[in-house]
Amino acid sequence: MIPAQGDAVSAVTGVRLTGADRVDPFGDDPVDVHLRDGVITDIAPAGALPTRGVVVDGEGGWLVPGLWDHHVHTVQWALTAQRTPLGDVTSAGEAASVMGRAPVLDDGRRVGTGFRDAFWADAPSLALLDARTGDVPTYLINADVHSVWLNSAAFRRESFTPAPDGILREEPAFEISRRLNDLDTAVVDRYVQAALDRAASRGVTGIVDLDMAWNADAWARRLAAGFDGMRVSFGVYPDLLDRAIAEGLATGDALDPRGLVRVGSLKVITDGSLGTRTAACSHPYPGDPHNTGVMTVAPDELRALMVRATGSGLSCAIHAIGDVANSHALDAFAASGATGTIEHAQLVAHADIPRFARLGVGASVQPEHAVDDRDLTDSVWAAQTALPYPLRSLADTGANLLFGSDAPVSPLDPWAAMAAAVHRTRGGREPWRPDQGVTAATALAASTSGGSATGSGLEPGGVADLVVIDRDPLTASDEALRATRVAATILGGRLTHIAL
Repeated sequence: MIPAQGDAVSAVTGVRLTGADRVDPFGDDPVDVHLRDGVITDIAPAGALPTRGVVVDGEGGWLVPGLWDHHVHTVQWALTAQRTPLGDVTSAGEAASVMGRAPVLDDGRRVGTGFRDAFWADAPSLALLDARTGDVPTYLINADVHSVWLNSAAFRRESFTPAPDGILREEPAFEISRRLNDLDTAVVDRYVQAALDRAASRGVTGIVDLDMAWNADAWARRLAAGFDGMRVSFGVYPDLLDRAIAEGLATGDALDPRGLVRVGSLKVITDGSLGTRTAACSHPYPGDPHNTGVMTVAPDELRALMVRATGSGLSCAIHAIGDVANSHALDAFAASGATGTIEHAQLVAHADIPRFARLGVGASVQPEHAVDDRDLTDSVWAAQTALPYPLRSLADTGANLLFGSDAPVSPLDPWAAMAAAVHRTRGGREPWRPDQGVTAATALAASTSGGSATGSGLEPGGVADLVVIDRDPLTASDEALRATRVAATILGGRLTHIAL
């Protein structure tokens, strides 16, 4: 029988297991992994036990646990498929010209995404964008999503006062993104389904959805329409905390009988970003002695939010990029007794590194950001004394690493994240700060549901979220790891992707 997407699988045969923590006697010999009711029931030498039902022939490939992306802005990421990519533009003038030729979407807007302006020789301006785009409302979203460049027509449409440079930053930029994402739900859900199908083809079985919206309704709607291809944990933002508490939502609560979609954490954004030069840091940014970034949520306000969330059964996911923001976030975890994660942790004071493990705070990090931002970090953060992208330092002190992409900031691809974490490079460049690279076993574990503290072993009794791949991720080079081919993805014993 040839398996098809959606089939319930009874066994995965002829696969090899990997993981530095394996204690079974199989070594590199092929094994059969037997499944029933969404659980691993046995692991035995190939052919030792009879199989029946739908069998996936692993053809000698490697079997790893289902992978997770622990930081995704799902709708924003999904809608990049209909937006004009700007990741390769090299100047403000080029970006404006590209948008002047960009297609007009059904809602009458032009929307571009992914520009990085830190090294542009020229600067964005309202006049420049107006000259190239005319009367069509035009929006250019920064790769980090913390700023948006608009033309005058867009400012009029959104009833915002035009800025001389055309740039909105932080909360006003987030509000623009929320409006751009507020499309017909049928259209949005179609793009979300297509994006999650692509994620499944890369071995992803779960995501943490941190869309800036009331995600409970969005996922209940998708479940009602038949969504069943991914595990989802969704966040709640401070402006919706009262509603979450009133509706009795607590971390881990399931929206459906199978437990595919669950309530996640309170998400609080406490500072800006590196790309927008607003991350809250202890030393000024170059050329502006008064700019040390912004704390968008004051420490006492953050602490109060986390106390309320904790008392109501919600864990906390705290966005902190600069070292000052990370210090305040760790202080708030200590004072509130909250559980959860710091999201990003891109610049961390030396004294704060061991506090993650001591406080039980997970480090939800995006390894591809280190590769994307290496040149920016070496220039914009050259005067900082804290550690940038300190993955190895966090791991060595016992912090639980949880890998993600921050999609659409980086592509949702766990193999790329693992490669960046281990090899600290991309495209053949010399590794950047290779002393902060982690082991491949740590990277693989950090890409699973529980993170690096849980290990990556496959054992009888475990949930049958599995991925068959064509190489051993513990021995692959940077290029090889990025090129990993996923033959099959299995979620709770059901096929969500098959390429065998």
